[in-house]
Amino acid sequence: MDESAKKLEDQVRLAVYQARELQEAASSLIAKFSIEEQSIRQRVSSLDSTLHRLRSSIDSHLRQKLLHPQLSSKLEEELQRARCTMVDGDTSSFFPSRPQGRFLKMLIGPVNVRATRKDLQLKFKEEYNNYRDKTALLFLVFPAILLILRSWMWKGCMPNFPVQLYQAWLLFLYTGLALRENILQVNGSDICSWWIHHHYCAMVMTLVSLTWEIKGEPNCVKKQRCVQLFLQWAMMQGVAMLLQNRYQRQRLYTRIALGKAKRMDVVWGETAGVAGQLLLLCPILFILQGCEAYVGISLLRTAFTMEISEWQVIFFGVLLVFMAVGNFVYTVKTLLIKSRFKAKMKRAKSKAEMD
Repeated sequence: MDESAKKLEDQVRLAVYQARELQEAASSLIAKFSIEEQSIRQRVSSLDSTLHRLRSSIDSHLRQKLLHPQLSSKLEEELQRARCTMVDGDTSSFFPSRPQGRFLKMLIGPVNVRATRKDLQLKFKEEYNNYRDKTALLFLVFPAILLILRSWMWKGCMPNFPVQLYQAWLLFLYTGLALRENILQVNGSDICSWWIHHHYCAMVMTLVSLTWEIKGEPNCVKKQRCVQLFLQWAMMQGVAMLLQNRYQRQRLYTRIALGKAKRMDVVWGETAGVAGQLLLLCPILFILQGCEAYVGISLLRTAFTMEISEWQVIFFGVLLVFMAVGNFVYTVKTLLIKSRFKAKMKRAKSKAEMD
């Protein structure tokens, strides 16, 4: 047992040393434009396979009780840091690139958007974060202005143009987010595919909304009831986005410093939160998802009772309910993954204390 564990520990240390060595070799290659690129690609692939094999060996030794749980946790953490060293450094340029999706090809054509230098990738990530910060504030302010003007100036019946201007801005916003997230994903970010597809659905919804005549007489106020609910929901989403950008990003930077996350990872959904932050954010997220579903059901009820019979109303209702259910499922899924991981760490810690 001791000899096997010692051998495994030496292999892990060797792998960590090789990861650092490869990082230095990659930086030298980019600086000198040498002809060693193919050789380094092969070494990266070999070491990546070694890291995966060592992680499987650790799990196997732990199941067979040939490895102390505390030592197992230590070795897994070192392997994770070694992996992050490779993925977060210039070595990442020599990993196989992810295929570009249809959305990118449709907008910009078959152009390779993967940056070959890490500083360029990180610069694009910072630009994405800045874009989220700016749009989150507008997401809160824009619908608030419309609701205030609706009460003070428009007597409960909003004209078409301001609302359509808002919907056009939403189309620009969601298209920009989807485009940036696709590029980040190609460059190694961990963005969940659902959140990108969620933005696709939002793009379609805002595009269709531009064709809907929201000002109708004699029941203009009644017809715009669902528009009012949507604007109130949008304000809540703006608040949630501001909280995510502030609190969760701070935690993400801490995880990156500890080697538990990659520098290209970004805040999405409810990820990167700790217990106190999730206690604040999760209720807000679930309330948002419930409000989104409520607006969708309200639109469907309005359409089926023949109060408002436009096809856009049915389309909005179905799409909003679908998006709300998808957001809820993936939020719960991520929270379950977090809870299982924490339970696993607690079990490993309690076993170590008992031994």
